[in-house]
Amino acid sequence: MTLEVIDAHHHLCLLSAASYPWLEGQPQKRYHGDDLPLRRDYLLDDYLADAAGLAEIDARLVGSVHIENGAADPLWEAEWVDRVIAHGPFPTVQVVKVDLTAPDAHDQLAKHRDRASVRGVRDILNWHPDPYYSHRDRDDLLQDPDWLRGFRALGDLGLSFDLQVFPHQLADAARLAADHGSTPIVLDHAGMPIERDDNGLAEWAKGMRLLAAEPNTTVKISALGTNDHTWTTDSIRQIVLTTIDFFGPQRCMFGSNFPVDGLYSTYTDVFRAFDHITADLSQNERKRLFAGTAREFYRLGTAHPQADPAPTSIPSGGDYRG
Repeated sequence: MTLEVIDAHHHLCLLSAASYPWLEGQPQKRYHGDDLPLRRDYLLDDYLADAAGLAEIDARLVGSVHIENGAADPLWEAEWVDRVIAHGPFPTVQVVKVDLTAPDAHDQLAKHRDRASVRGVRDILNWHPDPYYSHRDRDDLLQDPDWLRGFRALGDLGLSFDLQVFPHQLADAARLAADHGSTPIVLDHAGMPIERDDNGLAEWAKGMRLLAAEPNTTVKISALGTNDHTWTTDSIRQIVLTTIDFFGPQRCMFGSNFPVDGLYSTYTDVFRAFDHITADLSQNERKRLFAGTAREFYRLGTAHPQADPAPTSIPSGGDYRG
Protein backbone atom coordinates (compact mmCIF):
# COMPACT_ATOMS: atom_id res chain seq x y z
CA MET A 1 0.00 0.00 0.00
CA THR A 2 1.36 3.43 -0.97
CA LEU A 3 2.20 5.46 2.14
CA GLU A 4 0.57 8.89 2.23
CA VAL A 5 2.82 11.67 3.52
CA ILE A 6 1.93 15.10 4.84
CA ASP A 7 5.20 16.94 5.35
CA ALA A 8 4.59 18.80 8.60
CA HIS A 9 7.58 21.15 8.34
CA HIS A 10 9.22 22.69 5.29
CA HIS A 11 10.14 26.10 3.90
CA LEU A 12 10.12 28.06 0.67
CA CYS A 13 12.35 31.07 -0.01
CA LEU A 14 12.22 34.01 -2.43
CA LEU A 15 15.60 35.51 -1.64
CA SER A 16 15.77 37.24 -5.02
CA ALA A 17 12.86 39.51 -4.09
CA ALA A 18 12.84 39.78 -0.29
CA SER A 19 15.16 40.07 2.68
CA TYR A 20 15.88 37.00 4.81
CA PRO A 21 18.40 38.30 7.39
CA TRP A 22 19.66 34.89 8.45
CA LEU A 23 20.68 34.19 4.85
CA GLU A 24 22.46 37.52 4.31
CA GLY A 25 25.71 39.16 5.34
CA GLN A 26 28.97 37.51 6.24
CA PRO A 27 28.45 33.77 6.85
CA GLN A 28 28.88 32.84 10.51
CA LYS A 29 29.53 29.43 12.01
CA ARG A 30 26.21 28.13 13.31
CA TYR A 31 24.99 24.74 14.41
CA HIS A 32 23.00 24.16 11.22
CA GLY A 33 26.23 24.20 9.21
CA ASP A 34 27.31 26.03 6.08
CA ASP A 35 24.22 27.86 4.83
CA LEU A 36 25.74 29.15 1.59
CA PRO A 37 23.83 26.52 -0.45
CA LEU A 38 20.60 27.89 1.07
CA ARG A 39 21.26 31.45 -0.13
CA ARG A 40 19.07 31.14 -3.20
CA ASP A 41 15.43 30.96 -4.21
CA TYR A 42 13.84 27.71 -3.12
CA LEU A 43 10.45 27.65 -4.80
CA LEU A 44 7.66 25.15 -5.08
CA ASP A 45 9.17 23.42 -8.10
CA ASP A 46 12.41 22.93 -6.16
CA TYR A 47 10.57 21.47 -3.20
CA LEU A 48 8.50 19.14 -5.38
CA ALA A 49 11.64 17.96 -7.17
CA ASP A 50 13.11 16.99 -3.80
CA ALA A 51 9.88 15.33 -2.64
CA ALA A 52 9.56 13.35 -5.89
CA GLY A 53 11.99 10.84 -4.43
CA LEU A 54 9.26 9.57 -2.12
CA ALA A 55 8.24 7.26 -4.95
CA GLU A 56 11.42 5.27 -4.24
CA ILE A 57 9.90 4.13 -0.93
CA ASP A 58 6.37 3.71 -2.32
CA ALA A 59 5.14 6.92 -0.71
CA ARG A 60 3.48 10.02 -2.09
CA LEU A 61 3.05 13.58 -0.87
CA VAL A 62 -0.60 14.46 -0.21
CA GLY A 63 -0.15 17.67 1.79
CA SER A 64 2.42 19.93 3.40
CA VAL A 65 2.80 22.66 6.02
CA HIS A 66 4.89 25.71 5.18
CA ILE A 67 6.73 27.11 8.19
CA GLU A 68 7.87 30.73 8.17
CA ASN A 69 11.42 31.06 6.90
CA GLY A 70 12.65 34.15 8.71
CA ALA A 71 11.81 36.86 6.17
CA ALA A 72 12.44 40.39 7.44
CA ASP A 73 8.80 41.24 6.69
CA PRO A 74 6.66 38.39 8.06
CA LEU A 75 3.44 39.89 6.69
CA TRP A 76 4.94 39.94 3.20
CA GLU A 77 6.13 36.37 3.55
CA ALA A 78 2.71 35.19 4.71
CA GLU A 79 1.00 36.93 1.81
CA TRP A 80 3.43 35.47 -0.72
CA VAL A 81 3.01 31.95 0.66
CA ASP A 82 -0.76 32.45 0.77
CA ARG A 83 -0.71 33.16 -2.98
CA VAL A 84 1.37 30.05 -3.62
CA ILE A 85 -1.06 27.98 -1.54
CA ALA A 86 -4.07 29.40 -3.37
CA HIS A 87 -2.73 27.97 -6.62
CA GLY A 88 -2.24 24.56 -4.94
CA PRO A 89 -1.84 21.78 -4.30
CA PHE A 90 1.24 22.43 -2.15
CA PRO A 91 1.85 23.78 0.41
CA THR A 92 -1.57 23.13 1.93
CA VAL A 93 -1.47 25.50 4.93
CA GLN A 94 1.10 27.74 6.60
CA VAL A 95 2.53 28.75 9.98
CA VAL A 96 3.56 32.41 10.14
CA LYS A 97 6.03 34.47 12.13
CA VAL A 98 4.99 36.93 14.84
CA ASP A 99 7.26 38.39 17.52
CA LEU A 100 4.93 37.90 20.46
CA THR A 101 6.76 40.54 22.50
CA ALA A 102 5.83 43.25 20.00
CA PRO A 103 3.35 45.90 21.21
CA ASP A 104 1.23 45.29 18.12
CA ALA A 105 1.45 41.48 18.29
CA HIS A 106 -2.33 41.11 18.64
CA ASP A 107 -2.92 43.27 15.55
CA GLN A 108 -0.38 41.25 13.58
CA LEU A 109 -2.03 38.02 14.66
CA ALA A 110 -5.45 39.31 13.63
CA LYS A 111 -4.13 40.22 10.16
CA HIS A 112 -2.62 36.77 9.75
CA ARG A 113 -5.78 35.09 10.99
CA ASP A 114 -7.73 36.70 8.14
CA ARG A 115 -5.80 34.55 5.65
CA ALA A 116 -7.53 31.23 5.04
CA SER A 117 -4.20 29.40 4.77
CA VAL A 118 -2.89 30.37 8.21
CA ARG A 119 -3.13 27.80 10.97
CA GLY A 120 -0.58 28.89 13.53
CA VAL A 121 2.39 30.99 14.59
CA ARG A 122 6.05 30.30 15.24
CA ASP A 123 8.15 32.60 17.40
CA ILE A 124 11.50 30.83 17.81
CA LEU A 125 12.61 30.74 21.46
CA ASN A 126 15.91 28.85 21.27
CA TRP A 127 18.36 30.30 23.77
CA HIS A 128 21.68 28.76 24.78
CA PRO A 129 24.66 30.04 26.77
CA ASP A 130 26.75 29.46 23.64
CA PRO A 131 25.87 32.00 20.89
CA TYR A 132 26.71 29.28 18.36
CA TYR A 133 23.29 27.79 19.18
CA SER A 134 21.17 30.76 20.25
CA HIS A 135 18.39 32.32 18.20
CA ARG A 136 17.39 34.79 20.93
CA ASP A 137 19.42 37.04 23.21
CA ARG A 138 17.50 36.22 26.40
CA ASP A 139 16.42 33.08 28.19
CA ASP A 140 13.32 34.30 30.02
CA LEU A 141 10.79 34.84 27.23
CA LEU A 142 8.57 32.01 28.45
CA GLN A 143 8.02 34.02 31.65
CA ASP A 144 8.02 37.50 30.10
CA PRO A 145 4.66 39.30 30.63
CA ASP A 146 4.74 40.93 27.19
CA TRP A 147 5.48 37.64 25.43
CA LEU A 148 2.79 35.85 27.43
CA ARG A 149 0.28 38.56 26.53
CA GLY A 150 0.98 37.88 22.87
CA PHE A 151 0.79 34.12 23.43
CA ARG A 152 -2.63 34.37 25.11
CA ALA A 153 -3.99 36.07 22.00
CA LEU A 154 -3.36 32.86 20.02
CA GLY A 155 -6.14 31.08 21.88
CA ASP A 156 -8.53 33.98 21.35
CA LEU A 157 -7.92 33.81 17.60
CA GLY A 158 -7.98 30.03 17.23
CA LEU A 159 -4.31 29.76 16.26
CA SER A 160 -1.85 27.05 17.25
CA PHE A 161 1.75 27.62 18.32
CA ASP A 162 4.88 26.03 16.88
CA LEU A 163 7.23 25.80 19.86
CA GLN A 164 10.96 25.68 19.10
CA VAL A 165 13.25 25.32 22.12
CA PHE A 166 16.26 23.35 23.33
CA PRO A 167 16.04 20.50 25.88
CA HIS A 168 16.93 22.68 28.89
CA GLN A 169 13.91 24.88 28.05
CA LEU A 170 11.39 22.03 27.93
CA ALA A 171 10.40 22.25 31.61
CA ASP A 172 9.40 25.89 31.16
CA ALA A 173 7.60 24.92 27.96
CA ALA A 174 5.62 22.28 29.87
CA ARG A 175 4.52 24.94 32.37
CA LEU A 176 3.45 27.16 29.46
CA ALA A 177 1.34 24.33 28.06
CA ALA A 178 -0.19 23.60 31.47
CA ASP A 179 -1.12 27.25 31.99
CA HIS A 180 -2.72 27.55 28.52
CA GLY A 181 -4.47 24.25 28.07
CA SER A 182 -6.82 25.50 25.36
CA THR A 183 -4.00 26.53 23.00
CA PRO A 184 -2.69 23.72 20.77
CA ILE A 185 1.12 23.56 20.92
CA VAL A 186 3.36 21.54 18.64
CA LEU A 187 7.01 21.06 19.59
CA ASP A 188 9.26 21.48 16.59
CA HIS A 189 12.16 19.18 15.78
CA ALA A 190 11.60 16.68 18.59
CA GLY A 191 12.86 19.16 21.17
CA MET A 192 16.19 19.66 19.35
CA PRO A 193 18.47 17.23 21.22
CA ILE A 194 21.72 19.01 20.38
CA GLU A 195 23.81 16.89 22.77
CA ARG A 196 23.67 13.22 21.81
CA ASP A 197 25.77 11.69 24.61
CA ASP A 198 24.07 9.78 27.44
CA ASN A 199 23.78 12.82 29.73
CA GLY A 200 22.44 15.04 26.95
CA LEU A 201 19.84 12.50 25.88
CA ALA A 202 18.81 11.94 29.51
CA GLU A 203 18.15 15.68 29.96
CA TRP A 204 16.24 15.73 26.68
CA ALA A 205 14.11 12.72 27.66
CA LYS A 206 13.28 14.24 31.06
CA GLY A 207 12.00 17.42 29.41
CA MET A 208 10.12 15.53 26.70
CA ARG A 209 8.31 13.45 29.31
CA LEU A 210 7.23 16.63 31.13
CA LEU A 211 5.91 18.23 27.95
CA ALA A 212 4.17 15.08 26.76
CA ALA A 213 2.20 14.99 30.03
CA GLU A 214 0.30 18.06 28.87
CA PRO A 215 -2.62 16.97 26.64
CA ASN A 216 -2.56 20.10 24.45
CA THR A 217 0.92 19.25 23.12
CA THR A 218 1.96 17.47 19.94
CA VAL A 219 5.43 16.97 18.48
CA LYS A 220 7.13 17.06 15.10
CA ILE A 221 9.90 14.57 14.51
CA SER A 222 12.03 16.58 12.12
CA ALA A 223 15.38 18.33 11.63
CA LEU A 224 17.31 15.55 13.33
CA GLY A 225 20.11 16.10 10.84
CA THR A 226 20.36 19.75 11.79
CA ASN A 227 22.06 18.71 15.01
CA ASP A 228 23.86 15.64 13.60
CA HIS A 229 25.17 16.29 10.11
CA THR A 230 26.39 12.71 9.71
CA TRP A 231 23.24 11.05 10.99
CA THR A 232 22.20 7.55 10.08
CA THR A 233 18.99 5.62 10.58
CA ASP A 234 20.57 3.92 13.58
CA SER A 235 21.85 7.18 15.11
CA ILE A 236 18.37 8.74 15.21
CA ARG A 237 16.42 5.58 16.02
CA GLN A 238 16.42 6.14 19.79
CA ILE A 239 15.24 9.75 19.43
CA VAL A 240 12.40 8.83 17.07
CA LEU A 241 11.15 5.86 19.09
CA THR A 242 11.47 7.60 22.47
CA THR A 243 9.48 10.56 21.16
CA ILE A 244 6.76 8.26 19.85
CA ASP A 245 6.75 6.36 23.15
CA PHE A 246 6.21 9.57 25.16
CA PHE A 247 3.63 11.26 22.95
CA GLY A 248 2.03 8.30 21.15
CA PRO A 249 1.58 8.13 17.37
CA GLN A 250 -1.63 10.15 17.63
CA ARG A 251 0.44 13.16 18.82
CA CYS A 252 3.50 12.76 16.59
CA MET A 253 4.08 13.85 13.00
CA PHE A 254 7.00 13.73 10.60
CA GLY A 255 8.57 16.67 8.78
CA SER A 256 11.43 17.11 6.32
CA ASN A 257 12.74 20.54 7.38
CA PHE A 258 13.72 21.06 3.75
CA PRO A 259 15.65 22.76 2.32
CA VAL A 260 17.71 23.12 5.53
CA ASP A 261 18.10 19.39 6.10
CA GLY A 262 18.95 19.06 2.43
CA LEU A 263 22.40 20.21 3.52
CA TYR A 264 22.94 16.77 5.04
CA SER A 265 20.73 14.30 3.17
CA THR A 266 18.13 13.83 0.47
CA TYR A 267 14.41 14.16 1.09
CA THR A 268 14.05 10.45 0.36
CA ASP A 269 16.75 9.57 2.90
CA VAL A 270 14.81 11.39 5.63
CA PHE A 271 11.52 9.61 4.98
CA ARG A 272 13.19 6.27 4.28
CA ALA A 273 14.70 6.46 7.76
CA PHE A 274 11.31 7.24 9.31
CA ASP A 275 9.83 4.36 7.31
CA HIS A 276 12.45 1.86 8.50
CA ILE A 277 12.37 2.97 12.15
CA THR A 278 8.57 2.63 12.37
CA ALA A 279 8.26 -0.56 10.31
CA ASP A 280 7.14 -2.60 13.32
CA LEU A 281 4.28 -0.27 14.24
CA SER A 282 0.74 -1.00 13.14
CA GLN A 283 -0.64 0.29 9.87
CA ASN A 284 -2.95 2.71 11.70
CA GLU A 285 -0.10 4.04 13.82
CA ARG A 286 2.02 4.66 10.73
CA LYS A 287 -0.88 6.43 9.04
CA ARG A 288 -1.05 8.79 12.00
CA LEU A 289 2.69 9.47 12.02
CA PHE A 290 3.07 10.10 8.31
CA ALA A 291 -0.15 12.01 7.65
CA GLY A 292 -3.02 11.71 10.11
CA THR A 293 -1.64 13.73 13.02
CA ALA A 294 -0.55 16.62 10.78
CA ARG A 295 -3.89 16.57 8.97
CA GLU A 296 -5.76 16.82 12.27
CA PHE A 297 -3.50 19.30 14.08
CA TYR A 298 -3.22 21.75 11.19
CA ARG A 299 -6.83 21.21 10.05
CA LEU A 300 -5.90 20.40 6.47
CA GLY A 301 -9.48 19.55 5.58
CA THR A 302 -10.52 23.22 5.40
CA ALA A 303 -11.25 24.28 1.84
CA HIS A 304 -9.21 27.03 0.23
CA PRO A 305 -10.83 30.10 -1.32
CA GLN A 306 -11.25 30.10 -5.07
CA ALA A 307 -8.00 31.01 -6.81
CA ASP A 308 -7.28 32.45 -10.21
CA PRO A 309 -5.93 29.99 -12.77
CA ALA A 310 -2.55 28.76 -11.60
CA PRO A 311 0.44 30.58 -13.09
CA THR A 312 3.09 28.62 -14.94
CA SER A 313 5.68 29.83 -12.43
CA ILE A 314 5.68 31.36 -8.97
CA PRO A 315 5.22 35.15 -9.21
CA SER A 316 8.03 37.29 -7.85
CA GLY A 317 7.87 38.73 -4.37
CA GLY A 318 7.69 42.20 -5.85
CA ASP A 319 4.10 41.46 -6.82
CA TYR A 320 3.13 41.06 -3.19
CA ARG A 321 4.78 43.91 -1.32
CA GLY A 322 1.83 46.22 -1.66
